Amino acid sequence: MPLAAALVCFLNFPVFAASWTVQAQPPKLVNGAPLLFRVKSPSRLESLSGSWFGHPLTFSYQPSNKTWFALAGVGFDIKPGKYKLELTGTTLTKTLVTFARTFPVGVANYPKIKVQLAVDRKFTEPDPEQVKQIADANKIKEEHLNQVSPEREWDGNFAPPVDAPTSDVYGSQRIFNGVAQRPHYGLDFRVHTGTPVKAMNDGTVLLARFLYYEGNFVVIDHGQGLLTMYLHLSQLETKEGETIKRGQEIGLSGGSGRATGPHLDVRVRWQGVYLDPARLLQMSLP
Repeated sequence: MPLAAALVCFLNFPVFAASWTVQAQPPKLVNGAPLLFRVKSPSRLESLSGSWFGHPLTFSYQPSNKTWFALAGVGFDIKPGKYKLELTGTTLTKTLVTFARTFPVGVANYPKIKVQLAVDRKFTEPDPEQVKQIADANKIKEEHLNQVSPEREWDGNFAPPVDAPTSDVYGSQRIFNGVAQRPHYGLDFRVHTGTPVKAMNDGTVLLARFLYYEGNFVVIDHGQGLLTMYLHLSQLETKEGETIKRGQEIGLSGGSGRATGPHLDVRVRWQGVYLDPARLLQMSLP
């Protein structure tokens, strides 16, 4: 076997791979949860990428501890089981090295809260004109929310958008006018109209406009497919394309769109998958 081919085989051989260190934070993975992968490679890498549930991962390097890291998530509908993280690195000599590790995923114990709520009939039985408005809003979301920025913009921990208690949680089931809806994918904060709402982390404003169900709606792109969303605002304080820093005011809370009263609904979306905002806020991040 030629020397070059033998070297590539050796770099991909399990004996070499055994010196990889791959950890997930939190260590116990459940459906709906965001997570941070940390990787130490057996040789110095120029770059590291990966695949998790078919989603591409781009890792960042932390020189202080010689660790690569990437933020990812487990979708709400993922069933319990073992799932594979696949890694591909490029060494300083441009050689490709690969590694894979399987992680168990369990079931989260989300509260099964059924709340009887009454909302305007236009949100449950829209007329033809309102159906068109909904379709237009869905098109806007499809065009914007599926964008994946290649560079990471978030930096460090995510901060609460308001200083207030929560009133509803991710994973709970809602009932509007007697009709059961899909699980709630947001985290609701109990705030009065006009409460300043702040960005949870650094990023770029992807959307800042009124949509049928969301009302005044701000979406911040934190890079690599990670978005935070702020719904039902009474006023927008930012514009699309603006660069945002964590803690910067982006709007005022309210009850616009499909809302039963003033509150702030915050959502986290990673490459099309909605994750639990409360769990993201609890994470210690680089």
